[in-house]
Amino acid sequence: MVPETRGKKKECSIEDLGSAFKIRQMEIQDIPGVLIIERVSFPSPWSENIFREEIQSLLCRCLVATINDHVVGYIDFSVVWDEIHLRNIAVHPACRKNGIASMLLTHMMVTTSNKGAQWATLEVRRSNVGAIKLYEKFGFVLTGIRPLYYRDTREDALIMWADLTKKPRNAEL
Repeated sequence: MVPETRGKKKECSIEDLGSAFKIRQMEIQDIPGVLIIERVSFPSPWSENIFREEIQSLLCRCLVATINDHVVGYIDFSVVWDEIHLRNIAVHPACRKNGIASMLLTHMMVTTSNKGAQWATLEVRRSNVGAIKLYEKFGFVLTGIRPLYYRDTREDALIMWADLTKKPRNAEL
């Protein structure tokens, strides 16, 4: 089971689990686990209905990272022609700093570029320094700002783009 965030926090270790770790398509029955992560990760979490719509959308791809069939992370992105739009990514707090987000991003970028995607874009909160560093590691560069993009905090969003035809330095692709 995924470690709880309350009380004494157990660490989540990918190396110790080996084949118990998987990345696969998100299914409806994964939504309760995804919502737990969503609620502890974002000030304005997505609803169950949003995730249901994303799973059913022909344009969206939703993946989960699991350990022993328990959801520990997820990624949601859309693909239109040769462009990926990263919509949402999060990892359970007890499992962060284990490379799960990197593995999810790698999976997204490799599988979609193999099918013709050439560009990827995203918006990220200006204050989310950890995410920005992760995205830069994958070749994303700042290309613009959406002022007051996040309604909950009135924070700007940084717009980042990556050229998937070029392998970024330091990436695990």
